[in-house]
Amino acid sequence: MSNVDPLIADIAHYVLDFDTESSLARDTARYCIMDALGCAMLALEFPECTKLLGPIVPGAITETGARVPGTEYKLDPVQAAFNLGAMIRWLDFNDTWLAAEWGHPSDNLGGILSVADFLSRVKLQRGESPLLMADVVQATIKAYEIQGVLALENSFNQYGFDHVLLVRVASAAVITQMMGGDLEQIANGLTNAWADGVGLRVYRHAPNTGPRKSWAAADATSRAVRLSLMVMQSEPGYASVLTTSNWGFQDVFLNGRSITLARPFSNYVIKNILFKILYPAEFHGQTAVEAAIKLHQSIIHPIEWIARVVIQTQESAMKIIDKCGPLKNPADRDHCIQYMVAVALILGELNAEHYQSTIAEDPRIDVLREKIELVENKRYSRDYSDPNKRSIANAVQIVFKDGSKSENVEIEFPLGHRRRRQEALPRLIDKLESNLSKRLSSDACNRLVKLTQDPMEFEAMPVDKFIDLFSTKQA
Repeated sequence: MSNVDPLIADIAHYVLDFDTESSLARDTARYCIMDALGCAMLALEFPECTKLLGPIVPGAITETGARVPGTEYKLDPVQAAFNLGAMIRWLDFNDTWLAAEWGHPSDNLGGILSVADFLSRVKLQRGESPLLMADVVQATIKAYEIQGVLALENSFNQYGFDHVLLVRVASAAVITQMMGGDLEQIANGLTNAWADGVGLRVYRHAPNTGPRKSWAAADATSRAVRLSLMVMQSEPGYASVLTTSNWGFQDVFLNGRSITLARPFSNYVIKNILFKILYPAEFHGQTAVEAAIKLHQSIIHPIEWIARVVIQTQESAMKIIDKCGPLKNPADRDHCIQYMVAVALILGELNAEHYQSTIAEDPRIDVLREKIELVENKRYSRDYSDPNKRSIANAVQIVFKDGSKSENVEIEFPLGHRRRRQEALPRLIDKLESNLSKRLSSDACNRLVKLTQDPMEFEAMPVDKFIDLFSTKQA
């Protein structure tokens, strides 16, 4: 495509030409893929998620379709991407990237894995070799990089727009390449992804917080699959989609501000990705939950003895997860730092079940929520944006009515941060094993856990054979 916007060209060249040999990047991508699939298996325990799954027309089956892991569905790749994307994202337990814009790069895996499986099965029918998991690893690294680097300096949330735009863009780029797209076709896919514009963040915030925040990214990655299929059938692109005066993305949505790149595309994002190891909770509150659990034993008297609980946090947490008043549903609760900390202080743990009504009806939670004070710590906000630190700090302290205080527990880096990677990896495997066991047989779980720790065997496995490992249900 001639005269294409420079950013589009940069992304297209990166997707077509870059293949990393970094063992750290490839190893981390493998863990990301497996962690996302573990989150998907856990999500199948929740009817609010499973009611959205299956073919868009009841009873429709695509014989050569992509398999939806953990289910019996065989679907066209667009609908399969939505299914898997919703499962991965449902419980807010998948990996995270925090910068000027926030998001979850593993949201792209709904599209990447579904398309890789679909293409593999079609190739096998033609007598060709299927894709390998090595291809999925490379696509994962690239999708994470595109979404994450675009998020470093470009904030869409400040305009009220949702970050899943970046999922659609990253997915469209790598999926078009997976389908065999050349440089022009990748650029066409990208321009169509940008031309879709942006959605609102309204469903992520009070008073409208709802379950759409758990399937919005699935919609984005599935939309990318559709766009990629179209450009592979000669659908044209729109070369100056970003920069055209009046009608281009930057003028319409960013008031003329240019989208910028803080660094060239490589493998920076995958190396620095943030895993959610222990708590299915919005990432800005992860260290607050960890601190609160350390203080659990301090709650030896009735809640009425507590005067207040002080949480020092970063500016982003105050913008996203500071919520007072009634919480209507699990989607509301897992984005409320007061709720998360109250549960952690009272129960000494936090898991997906704790957002359900059966736990939320415990009157102690709302009593304690009302005693929580959220205060911005300016140092935490600075360190959050510092590229050499990128901490996500919180500190929690209990003040009792008699004037005594608990320890002020400060945690700067969550367990899933790169600075705590070696400490986290054994627990990430534990998380994976636990999540897989919710849906799969013990033999399948053991096979997948071993595969996760064997990079050569993992990357050499045909994609269809890998996905088939998720089809054995637990007896």
